[in-house]
Amino acid sequence: MFHFFRPHVVDSLKGYTRQRFYQDVGAGITVGVVALPLAMAFAIASGLKPEAGLFTAIIAGFLISALGGSRVQIGGPAGAFIVIVYGILERYGLANLIIATAMSGVILLCMGLLRLGTLIRFIPVAVVIGFTNGIAVLIMVSQLKDFLGLPILSMPADFFGILHTISANLSSYNGEALGLALVCLAVLAFWQLALPRLGQGMPSTKSFATIPGSIVVLVGATVGARMMGLEVDTIASRFGSIPSDLPAFAWPAFSWDTAKFLIIPATTLALLGSIESLLCARIADQMMADGPYGDRHDANQELMAQGIANIITPFFGGMPATGTIARTVTNVKNGGNSPVAGMVHAATLLLVMLVAAPLAGDVPLAALSAILMFVAWNMGEWREFVHLRQFRLPYRATLLSVFLLTVILDLTVAVEVGLMAACLTFIYRISSLSRVEQVNVQAFPELVGHETAVHAHRLYGALFFGAVKLVEEIEETLPSQAVVLDLKNLIYVDSSGADALLALVRTCKKQKVRLILSGLDHQPLDMAKRCGLLHALPDTDLASDLSHGLALALGR
Repeated sequence: MFHFFRPHVVDSLKGYTRQRFYQDVGAGITVGVVALPLAMAFAIASGLKPEAGLFTAIIAGFLISALGGSRVQIGGPAGAFIVIVYGILERYGLANLIIATAMSGVILLCMGLLRLGTLIRFIPVAVVIGFTNGIAVLIMVSQLKDFLGLPILSMPADFFGILHTISANLSSYNGEALGLALVCLAVLAFWQLALPRLGQGMPSTKSFATIPGSIVVLVGATVGARMMGLEVDTIASRFGSIPSDLPAFAWPAFSWDTAKFLIIPATTLALLGSIESLLCARIADQMMADGPYGDRHDANQELMAQGIANIITPFFGGMPATGTIARTVTNVKNGGNSPVAGMVHAATLLLVMLVAAPLAGDVPLAALSAILMFVAWNMGEWREFVHLRQFRLPYRATLLSVFLLTVILDLTVAVEVGLMAACLTFIYRISSLSRVEQVNVQAFPELVGHETAVHAHRLYGALFFGAVKLVEEIEETLPSQAVVLDLKNLIYVDSSGADALLALVRTCKKQKVRLILSGLDHQPLDMAKRCGLLHALPDTDLASDLSHGLALALGR
């Protein structure tokens, strides 16, 4: 019943060589450098101090790699959590964010133990794309304050509140901050889009392309702002200095009266974290498929590791953590081949924090906002909006409704509505594919002359609660002598479908019409046994196929 706890590191280290260790160390250091600006930026955008992101990347990143079910997944703070964490802080405060994060960890751990990891794959792609693009829009909007250098002390959490606050203070923008942010954004775009193409024609530029663009922007903006004396907000001016050591364990004030209000936020964190993590793990599997270490991830083990990380990290000053696509892809591309790379990434961040924490205070917030803007743009799947014409109306309606609800209302509401819309669409589609056909007398000449006495019907598809009308239609037009139902092409029967068949049996008995079932097999046969349908009919009314059933009905 429960999933066996076995971290992937146990299996991936079998036959581990020195060469693989060197590859993991190189990849881990590279990922650590990439994660440094992102961790601080995600924390600041969430309304926390920058060190919260660093603590999360170090502690949760190490735990997720050491205990997880993926060979190369990198864990840490993620952009998808920004909107939710900011909303929890705004409404419940920091102490309750810690409790909500730990509660989400418990939920994730239970999901893994109960083998629910595979259920995440049943979330429709329209829902995933809708809320991913919605979160990306909210991240970009939330960064307008620092991007423009606006002197706003506190920002609301809702979309229209943010726009209203920005527009009310737009006249007080900081031109130097805006100029710096635009330059940073241009450098990031050049580094990702143009530099790789230049490297094909100019081999000397290839070495520059290997340097993460976020690090180039972070260092360049910090040095440039300091040399030119730009009047822009920095990490130190807003949050003070970053500590150069990890915090001690701290237990926040806890109240059961407050905890009950945190169930929905905690569930949202757990749901989003599980989706983000397992999608990331699947992408990593695809990237590793052609290599020598291309084994698949263990979804349930990954959820348990995510749960443990989110239970422990918040009590050491961290924020919610999950698998991160950008850092995982960087890990794979740089030769990471085992969880050791993820642990090295955490150790790299710890070393940087211990040695260079004071230097981080000079990082301009405008540069971090530009980095987050670029991350949010890459996070969204904007081409899906262009391709919507290729899909049917239900898909378009689901994707757009989830997107708009995520932006305007709340991610939880958006996912709930999206899942409900997807379920209703699925029910409609399956019910439309299920059908009943009356057998043509031309196909079975033995029925000629017996059209009013004997009816034969074939059922196709699934007989479930959305398709019981098929049996009800048969019940409304009963012949005088016998009904033959061919269930050979019926692939599934649920309890509602079985109940409809039992009702047909009772109606036929009441009207003294013989009911013969043919072709019962596989799941429909199993359901017929369990619901008592076979006991309600004599053995003489069960046929192997339609021809046999017609012979019984005609007394031949």
